[in-house]
Amino acid sequence: MDLTLYNTTTGTKNKLRPVHDREVRMYHCGPTVYDFAHIGNFRSSIVYDVLRRTLEYADYHIMQVMNITDIDDKTIKRSSEEGVPLSDLTLRYENYFLADLRNLNVKIPKYLPRATEHIGGMIALIEKLLADGFAYKAEDGVYFEIAKSQGYGALAGLDLEAQTQARVTGDDYDKKNARDFALWKFWVPEDGENVFDAPFGRGRPGWHIECSVMAMDKLGETIDIHSGGADLIFPHHTNEIAQSEAATGKTFVNNWLHIEFLMVDGQKMSKSLNNFITIRTIVERGFSPLAYRYWVLGAHYRSKANFTWAGLEGAQTAWIRLKDHLGTEVGEVNSTYKKRFLEIILDDLDTPRALALAWEVAKDPTLSLADKTATLLDFDLVLGLGLEPREQENIPEKIKILLAAREQARQNRDWAKSDAIRDEVNAMGWELSDTDSGPKVSRK
Repeated sequence: MDLTLYNTTTGTKNKLRPVHDREVRMYHCGPTVYDFAHIGNFRSSIVYDVLRRTLEYADYHIMQVMNITDIDDKTIKRSSEEGVPLSDLTLRYENYFLADLRNLNVKIPKYLPRATEHIGGMIALIEKLLADGFAYKAEDGVYFEIAKSQGYGALAGLDLEAQTQARVTGDDYDKKNARDFALWKFWVPEDGENVFDAPFGRGRPGWHIECSVMAMDKLGETIDIHSGGADLIFPHHTNEIAQSEAATGKTFVNNWLHIEFLMVDGQKMSKSLNNFITIRTIVERGFSPLAYRYWVLGAHYRSKANFTWAGLEGAQTAWIRLKDHLGTEVGEVNSTYKKRFLEIILDDLDTPRALALAWEVAKDPTLSLADKTATLLDFDLVLGLGLEPREQENIPEKIKILLAAREQARQNRDWAKSDAIRDEVNAMGWELSDTDSGPKVSRK
């Protein structure tokens, strides 16, 4: 079966048609490592992971790249403020980010290129854009000329004519147009030692050129899927398209996937608004990172999601209850449910419906506990909620005999005897509880 994804470029859902048969090459916009990432960032990370897991579940092969932005205005400013080398600062926050991914049960992409490792490729791409007339030198750097870009702004629905008429006047460093963006920034004292030699002048790369180079280095000139937050549609992804397609003459990305904002009190979560929450904060408040993952899956990635602590508490309760429906033995995956799950998740990663189906399995009285467990574990290959078979308790034989006697009493509707056996089991240091999946016993 084929994966169908909503494509930002077309505004419609389309079947995925990889350039290389069943091998999907995808690029995710990763973190700028100058501070802890917030849970809005990790909403995107979880969606990237569900996409990867869905492709693997549907027997696609993948090449997955997520960049690490370790040089830009923010990283340089923070390293200067802290008085530490840029590489020390960025490695510290890169490690924090990767640790948070693991706690969220996100599979780490195989390729994690850092911007500072691809300066040579950026210089080469800028040289080509200069030679082909798509870029020009100004007083403070090298700029891409959007007037030379065919179809500039189509991804974001921009009016190219209006953009190209917005010429710059005054002391704006000789830019030809207000929307022309920096490919390379010439060195200024604030950059300190963070400078690189290039034929067109010493300096450092602009943000947009970094992603184009890191993406094409591993995945080729045309990528199957490029994903990121909705806030990156313009200018970042718009500019990636312009510079990449100007350099290669080929379509840069066939499928653009964008994740909607995570809101807090009606505002987008962001560091600039100082309303961001980290995974550390969640843990300190007594929640599991996987409860946050469950909460994320409860909303479709193309819908805005408003975070509340009450909502997270509900998600944690639901996540724990779902785990309670797993048994100690793993039977057979129910083929009917598996087919339905595959249809749902291949329809633009519809995780809310996938979760609803998981609960349908959990509460299905016609499934044995072993088959229910197998089916939920199969779904979790995509959902990534950390579901595991229940550990087998070393239950004493006397307790097992009492449990069997109680079950017989319940079948005979002898509720008094059933309650008496429960009290006897409890008095022996075991806790007996009745669940939708049958009686469960564990040590107190």
